[in-house]
Amino acid sequence: MKVFINKRIPDIGIKMLEEAQLEVTIPKKDQLSHEEWLQYCQDTDAILSVGTDFKYDKEFFEQCPNVKAIALYSVGFDHVDVKEANQRHIPVGNTPDVLSKATSDVAFLLMQSVARRASYNFEKVKTGNWDDFDPLHALGQELYGKTLGIFGLGRIGFEMAKKSQKAFDMNIIYHNRHQNEEAEKELNAKYVSFDELIAESDVLSVHANFKPEQKELFNSSVFEKMKSNAIFVNTARGGFHHQEDLYDALVSGQIWGAGLDVTNPEPISENDLILELSNVCVLPHIGSATIEARNGMAKLAAENIIAFAKGEEMPHCANPDVYKK
Repeated sequence: MKVFINKRIPDIGIKMLEEAQLEVTIPKKDQLSHEEWLQYCQDTDAILSVGTDFKYDKEFFEQCPNVKAIALYSVGFDHVDVKEANQRHIPVGNTPDVLSKATSDVAFLLMQSVARRASYNFEKVKTGNWDDFDPLHALGQELYGKTLGIFGLGRIGFEMAKKSQKAFDMNIIYHNRHQNEEAEKELNAKYVSFDELIAESDVLSVHANFKPEQKELFNSSVFEKMKSNAIFVNTARGGFHHQEDLYDALVSGQIWGAGLDVTNPEPISENDLILELSNVCVLPHIGSATIEARNGMAKLAAENIIAFAKGEEMPHCANPDVYKK
């Protein structure tokens, strides 16, 4: 069986595929054009897909009829038309769990970095602009005992909530499609409506799986209902927030700060005005960027491909309905 990987992944995953006697193709160049990517996909049975640069939609499936399985090197699968995949009986694998701690670490880092204006103060150090001591200049805020609101309390959100509670004794509220009984029991988390979430959170951290209908959910009408001391953190998908509205909310003082590991658009322009604000910290989508997490992702993606090659169900499948008779 032919397997195409559009970018090199950690060796553990490649070795697993080769030991399973699969024919693995990895381009020598890191960045493929859309046409080059399609050519590779048209000549393969299964794809191990790295990144979200390319979309797996109806047009793709029509152009690449030989593709029988897709294993994503990610948890999120919003760049895949799952309905189309199901209709064509194509399983789509993802990599849950292994990056939950690493991604929640970044959300936790962003929360603290914004609260203490770390990026702004680091720039002052780099430019030698320490200034004289000013008791009122660019003050941060403390997080102890404040309320953390989680939008999407799944595995990553749970880890973020646990860290925040243990470190800062934060109160946890959350909004989900369904209640999380484990979080309510272990963290005393409180399920609230979306309106309550945005009104009561001192820190609002986004961890949900992105769906098209949630595009720019966090916009001016939401930011104006948040606390003036609120910190907005997004490590999920940039599409969740309206970037210009977020900038306006920060400049006007509607909210206090923002920490982003994802942007809208992504990558963010180096000229984006939001980067000039002292109450913002932006990272280049590094949520899973640890040795442990990336190795784990490679292992899970390879397991999905190998299971498919054996005629078995993918152990980590984003569209399990594809296996229903």
